[in-house]
Amino acid sequence: MENGSQRKWQFGGNEELNTAAISVRGALAMLMNNVNNPDDGDHHPQRPTIMLGRGDPTEFRSFWTTQSAVDAVTDALQSFKFNSYCPTGGVLEARRAIAEYLSHDLSHKLLAEDVYLTGGCTQAIEIMVSVLARPGSNILLPRPGYPQYEARASFDHLEVRHFDLLPEKGWEVDLDAVEALVDHNTAAIVIINPSNPCGNVFTYQHLEKIAETAKKLGIFVISDEVYGHLTFGSNPFVPMGKFSSTVPVITLGSISKTWIVPGWKLGWIVKNDPKGIFDKTGIVDSIKNYLDITTDPATFIQGAIPQIFERTKETFFSNIIGIMKEAADIVYEMIKEIPCLTCPHKPQGSMVVLVKLNLSTLEGIDDDIQFCLKLAKEESVIVLPGVTVGLKNWLRITFAVELPVLEDGLQRIKAFYQRHAKKQ
Repeated sequence: MENGSQRKWQFGGNEELNTAAISVRGALAMLMNNVNNPDDGDHHPQRPTIMLGRGDPTEFRSFWTTQSAVDAVTDALQSFKFNSYCPTGGVLEARRAIAEYLSHDLSHKLLAEDVYLTGGCTQAIEIMVSVLARPGSNILLPRPGYPQYEARASFDHLEVRHFDLLPEKGWEVDLDAVEALVDHNTAAIVIINPSNPCGNVFTYQHLEKIAETAKKLGIFVISDEVYGHLTFGSNPFVPMGKFSSTVPVITLGSISKTWIVPGWKLGWIVKNDPKGIFDKTGIVDSIKNYLDITTDPATFIQGAIPQIFERTKETFFSNIIGIMKEAADIVYEMIKEIPCLTCPHKPQGSMVVLVKLNLSTLEGIDDDIQFCLKLAKEESVIVLPGVTVGLKNWLRITFAVELPVLEDGLQRIKAFYQRHAKKQ
């Protein structure tokens, strides 16, 4: 190089990260940036923002986790036994406790070696998608669904094929469509039960049909059960692992939602596979090899798991479920009073519900994103546009907030509708 000139910089960001599917965090950040600034003077600038777009109720005292969980973490820290690195798969005592906890709902007994601990359910999703991302492979994802699966599949170059969930049938899986989608490169089908974003809970009979269909097609089931047991309707929660004698099942879960501690980032991958199919096909080796090169959940949270499971009283769960049931009733009834929204079914589980946006009743609003942006700006209410979860012109509303806050948020949405209603 002459005269001290410098080469052009040779580095740059990974553009694939910029073109991945839209994320919940990204959508919420966009909407929060559109909340009215107090200096603008429009509508009601001094009112607090109401977040109905994220399943994290930890700011509300009625949703605080049980004191026994906090004590368990404190005890684990003060024991000085969990300051080290952990072995691949996680701390043995935690894996054993999770195996015992999940076995209560199964016809077979899980062992510690069936459980792999992860940094929340998000990392469990990342691991399983990467494990399946062989050249040419594809995976079946629900539409609507949780966008983390599609974003990770895109990044890993794993082809995604969508099957529909049918609102007219309580958001059941369209099993005929599943059969039409599968070819010799299809590895697995993902289900989310209880459902995020729909709020439904699959029946035993429907889960049995899913298992039989997967067996017929030669694929396995990944069952996302992060909202397991957060049910308050007529359908009880049934783990997919009950059908592992029919088809091998990978269960994903965490303590994030059930114990209301998403920031603790403790999740799991569990193999329900009494016939050892995952070992024979190399899935187990791939999971272990991925875990060898990734980060682990905090060891002191792992160390607290046995005590958390042992000492949490049933009243903690029943109180949370009671609040959620009342909130689900409120959101379902109040949406009936907002003509631009239609809720196909009262939510029966999880913390969210999917409602259809009737654009024909509105003036000057073209789609769900525009609806959510205007709502954020004018009413300081955040709901998630349906396009984020794969269903354009729908909205995902979270009802895991204190009841007066929920009612206030829905009243603001009603006022927003009245202001934008199409003139007759």
